[in-house]
This record gives sequence, C-alpha cells and structure tokens, in this order.
Amino acid sequence: MTGPDTRTTQLYINLSDNSRLDRDGFAPLGKIVDGMEVIDKLYSGYGEDAGGGMRGGKQSGIFAGGNKYLDRIFPALDKLLRITIIRLRGSYKTS
Repeated sequence: MTGPDTRTTQLYINLSDNSRLDRDGFAPLGKIVDGMEVIDKLYSGYGEDAGGGMRGGKQSGIFAGGNKYLDRIFPALDKLLRITIIRLRGSYKTS
C-alpha cells in the first residue's frame, strides 16, 4: 500500500462486504471457514482509530520501535505468532 520495496504487512479481517477496498489495492488472501470464535475473542478495546492508520501518518512509532513499542503502548494487543497454510483439494486451510 505504501509503494515499491516497502516491507510492512497489515492483515484485515472483514466482517462485512468491503469489496469497495479492492480499487485501493487491498487483496483478499483467504476466507475464514472455521474458528471464527477465536477471531471474536481478539481484544477490541483500543478501537478502530488507535493506530491512526497508514494514511493517518501515526505509525512511525511502530516502524521505529517494533514490538517493543507495541508492547508498551498497546499492552493488551493480540499478536499473530504463527500461521500455517495448508492446501486442500484446490483450496487452502489455515491452522
């Protein structure tokens, strides 16, 4: 989203149809078919505006401090530690 040779990654879980974001370069990479109860348990107390968003220009602390910054500013933030993508009969399954 920020240009060639950038290395940040943001993942979003759409809870409704957000196909309007397709024109902005957001690319779907999967579909949750099982385990949505885990997603529902992710901490949401910081709200949608907590990070300011890439376009809000408020992520310099994350770029400079990484996980140490996030741990200090957002101590209840959930983290994705590991994901496994498994291809099953023409589709993919994650665990």
